[in-house]
Amino acid sequence: MRFLFVHQNFPGQFLHMVRHLHEQGDHEIVFISEANEGALPGVRRVLYRQERGVSPQTHPSLRELEMGLSRAEAVARAAQTLKGLGYTPDIIIGHHGWGELLNIVDVYPDTPILGYFEFFYHTDRNDVDFDPEFPPRQDLFSNVRVKNAINLLALNLNQHGQTPTLFQRGTYPGWAHKQISLLREGVNLELCAPDPGVFTRDVAIGPHVIRPQDKLITFVARNLEPYRGYHSFMRALPKVLAERPDARVILIGGDGTSYGAPPPAGTASWRDYFLDEVASQIDLDRVHIMGKVDYDVFRMALKRSDAHVYLTYPFVASWSLREAMATGCAVIGSQTASVEEFVTDRQTGLLTPFFDTQRIAESILEILEDRPLAARLRHEARRFAEAELSLEGYLAKYDALIASIVK
Repeated sequence: MRFLFVHQNFPGQFLHMVRHLHEQGDHEIVFISEANEGALPGVRRVLYRQERGVSPQTHPSLRELEMGLSRAEAVARAAQTLKGLGYTPDIIIGHHGWGELLNIVDVYPDTPILGYFEFFYHTDRNDVDFDPEFPPRQDLFSNVRVKNAINLLALNLNQHGQTPTLFQRGTYPGWAHKQISLLREGVNLELCAPDPGVFTRDVAIGPHVIRPQDKLITFVARNLEPYRGYHSFMRALPKVLAERPDARVILIGGDGTSYGAPPPAGTASWRDYFLDEVASQIDLDRVHIMGKVDYDVFRMALKRSDAHVYLTYPFVASWSLREAMATGCAVIGSQTASVEEFVTDRQTGLLTPFFDTQRIAESILEILEDRPLAARLRHEARRFAEAELSLEGYLAKYDALIASIVK
């Protein structure tokens, strides 16, 4: 088959699928994206560049839409060049969030599109106005409504869609569900696998050596920020560290802001803002904020973790939660819908209210102190991952979905 993938940040969500198709050996794979240093064997890249940026005169609520329409034009031009060179794909696969697929139907009107639908925004639920500590700006609700413009235009193409969780599909209007197939994303269960031996020897995680007698608490997010519960986690640490002098903490994540508002003026990052809040109450020598790390360092942190904390607003769940469960971590997760789809309380992890720092601390301490409970949660988390999060199973279902579309 001939495949055409589209994502501004190559390879985006399509890394595993593109590798899988290449390994099958009988496909042509072309990928339209903006320029970056990424490369994959067997993939022919076609780069696009927007001819103009967003006009400063554009209404602020419309700037994301204008950028999406600009991307749609640029991708269509690249696709038109491809078509002129004789390339007509059997299927087009891309991410709808950036607007890139909106005009490609005019270039290839007879080619089916399988678009990734990630999230539909609401003013009265999920992440918006969830955290009372950060009340919404006056203009937020109107901006949120307009953010769905690209979503709605994509749905109006009347093509095919996919999304990785029931929570994410549930954010879309009921009338759209028939267009959106559930395709649970998988992780490599061999790379992300338990290793009991790491608890019996000294283990280096970056520059930090964790000894067998240490109790390691881990926390991972793309960026350390309120959307991912960094503030709740940091506020739980004084109690945990006071009661467990053998506890060490490793936090992995950048200093930027992926979601929500930036930190207050005069503060370099949310990381520093909430670290400063609790610094006088904790032993800083036992709290290691590592920033962004290589994947092998990340995997070792999960393998050695005694208690892994994953908190998030009701928003898209991070890949790290899937990887933590596959690694057999004892997970303490927030009682938010996107986490509850993965973690069942006292079966595959412990669930705590997102804002209840006392309960978060108590749950961490319970995991550290109750070894039979921790062992059972680890086993069940891994078993859930094997049943629901297998990369091989995900790719097989992806193949089947494509086969049902391309007839």
